[in-house]
Amino acid sequence: MRMNTHTSSIDAQAIKKYQAGLSADADKLYQLILDPDQQFIEVLLKNAALSDDHLVILLKRRDLTTELIDKIHQNRKQTLSHRLRLALTRNPATSGNLIRSILPYLRLFELVDLCQLPGASPDQKLAAERTIIQRLPTTPLGNKITLARRGSAGVVAELLKEGEPQLFNACLGNPRLHEGAVYRFLRSSAATAETISQVARHERWKMRPNLRQAILKHPRTPDIWYLLWLPQLQLHLLKQLRAASKAQPRKLSLIDNELEKRGM
Repeated sequence: MRMNTHTSSIDAQAIKKYQAGLSADADKLYQLILDPDQQFIEVLLKNAALSDDHLVILLKRRDLTTELIDKIHQNRKQTLSHRLRLALTRNPATSGNLIRSILPYLRLFELVDLCQLPGASPDQKLAAERTIIQRLPTTPLGNKITLARRGSAGVVAELLKEGEPQLFNACLGNPRLHEGAVYRFLRSSAATAETISQVARHERWKMRPNLRQAILKHPRTPDIWYLLWLPQLQLHLLKQLRAASKAQPRKLSLIDNELEKRGM
């Protein structure tokens, strides 16, 4: 019997708490949204005084469940503001489906920030990256250059493929750019004498053996890089390069001259 009395007491306290939450004014809500009881937070969602200001603060919490975040979205779905969309995408518990439905409404550099947000989940970052890449065909060059400097590895690798010299140089300076993306570009038909030389001159990339080999094997590589690099090339690599350059008479001549200097 005492157990039933105790239970009734707890229920009465909960009802009183929930009723207070429903009728709390805007100032009081700033305190109440910090409550760890997520059932209570669901009650607060029904409070007419609850504004986007409260919800943005609430969504900064990292202990929210995916179910609660879905309810926040449903509660504001018809009048969802931009700042609330942004707050929803930044919470790591937001579901992938909800993220993908919101990302098209975000601005380009908000997506960039999401890619680099420390608390964002891998799925959030990947979805933001894909959305950026989808927008690249209609993105102005100035924004692309900024993206090249600030973007994630996947975005920069995509921009690199365009081969536009000014954009290309900005990509090469991005610390997130992987060597593999540069190598694939150097092996592609998109590489030009100018972009190849940009890699060959770049402080970060010019000493990478795999990139040097890719540069020396590309048919559009300017002769200057043969003249500068062939004397430093190991003999077995020089012979491999000769075998790969049979269809390029000018390059073959430069290689043969180097072999002759070595008495080969």
